[in-house]
Amino acid sequence: MSLVALVGNPRENSRTRTVAVEAAGALGERLGLLPPHDVIDLAGLGPHLLSPVPSADVEVALELVAEARVLVVASPTYKGTYTGLLKAFLDRLRPQALAGAAALPLLVMGDPAHSLAVEVHLRPLLVELGATVPTPGLAVLESQLPDLPGVLAAWADRVAPQVNIPSKKVGI
Repeated sequence: MSLVALVGNPRENSRTRTVAVEAAGALGERLGLLPPHDVIDLAGLGPHLLSPVPSADVEVALELVAEARVLVVASPTYKGTYTGLLKAFLDRLRPQALAGAAALPLLVMGDPAHSLAVEVHLRPLLVELGATVPTPGLAVLESQLPDLPGVLAAWADRVAPQVNIPSKKVGI
C-alpha cells in the first residue's frame, strides 16, 4: 500500500512540506501504513512542468501519484486557493488518474478567511481526477503550527475511518 505526500509549494523545504509530511505520518499511523512514505515536492519540478521537453523526473512523479492508494495533497494558500504549480502538475494527470485512491486536501494559510478553499477549490479538482475525498479537508493556519501534532492528530482521527484502501488500484 502506498501513501504519497504531494507538496505544491514553489519553495523547497517549505512549511507546507513539513505539514504534509507530518500529516501523511499521522494518517499512515492510523491506517497501518508504515513509513517511509513517498514525498513529491514540486518545487524542484516547477521549471520542467511547462517545458516542451519531456522530463523523466516529472514522469516519475506523475506515476507515483497515479499509483498511490492514499494521497495527501498539500499547498500553501495563494490568492485564496492552491498554487498554480500544483494545478500545472495535476493537469498533467490523465482523466480519472486518481480513481481508486483516497486523496486528502490540505492547505496552509495565514488568514482563516481562506479556510473554505480546501473544500471549495481543492476538493473538486481531486474529485474530478477520480479520487475519493474524505471530509473534512485540512486547513492549517500558520498560527496553529506550534500545535501541529495536536491539529494533525484530531484531523487524522476524524478522516482515517473514512479512508477505504482498496487492495488493488482501479484503472492501473
